Amino acid sequence: MASRVVKLIPGRTVFFACDIQTRFKPLVYGYDSVVATARKMFRLAKVLQVPVLITEQNPRALGETAPELDPAPLGKLHLGTYSKSAMSMAIPPVTELLKKHDLKSVVLFGIESHICVLQTALDLLQLGYDVHVLADGVSSCNKDEVGTALSRMRQAGAQITTSESAAFELQADADKPGFKDFSQIIKDERENTQKALEVLVRPRPQL
Repeated sequence: MASRVVKLIPGRTVFFACDIQTRFKPLVYGYDSVVATARKMFRLAKVLQVPVLITEQNPRALGETAPELDPAPLGKLHLGTYSKSAMSMAIPPVTELLKKHDLKSVVLFGIESHICVLQTALDLLQLGYDVHVLADGVSSCNKDEVGTALSRMRQAGAQITTSESAAFELQADADKPGFKDFSQIIKDERENTQKALEVLVRPRPQL
């Protein structure tokens, strides 16, 4: 029997920014590219009207979210920034928000791929959500962990995609409102997108 086709659902999608914190900058491979991809997704969220949820792992020790990812421009689309001790983002206040807003598709990016991103994906899949992980938006301190983490998430049922692919899937139609602004962001971010693919995706073996 063919596998179920899992697509992003406009109007029921949320962006999850996982623990993209300042103290990770000198530690995580390709940190600047992770931040650049996240910043692009924040910009696109406003045009696509996709809510964004942010977590911070033990911010006292690991610092706050990278300043480039200021959620203020998102307005009401920013569902909140939650500190946590659990590795997974699927903590009670977060899962309650998912239910409250009737969200189904989660676009997941951040760090570290083999710890917090992985555990978030597994928990959300177990809870019945569709999880789409951005290959050009996740990394770890040890870059060799990333490919195995992505492979495990895929085996568990997550969709492994890229930031631009996910964005166009949500836009879906050039006749939809906001396409001009959407296209401008894609053009503005072209160099960052290419660099993120080169740094975070191209080096990984396909497992």
